[in-house]
Amino acid sequence: MPTAFMPPALRKLTGDDDRITIEAQTVREAIAELEHRYPGIEARLTADGAIKPGLAIAVDGNVSSQGMLQKLKPDSELHFLPAIGGG
Repeated sequence: MPTAFMPPALRKLTGDDDRITIEAQTVREAIAELEHRYPGIEARLTADGAIKPGLAIAVDGNVSSQGMLQKLKPDSELHFLPAIGGG
């Protein structure tokens, strides 16, 4: 099953879990499963049915351009990457 890695900012919603094994075939299904387990997390990850602006999704080490439609493999690693500001 895919594993979702939680950034520090989201761990308060997951009971401090930083890795969560989920049953999902797409990023959309993964987020739905996370919401089922940790109510409120979906609102931190999505807006209007898409990945929130300022957040990127990396699957198996590659930043996804497919957003919620990105397919997952049984051994996929899913990372939620917050934007890093600077100048």
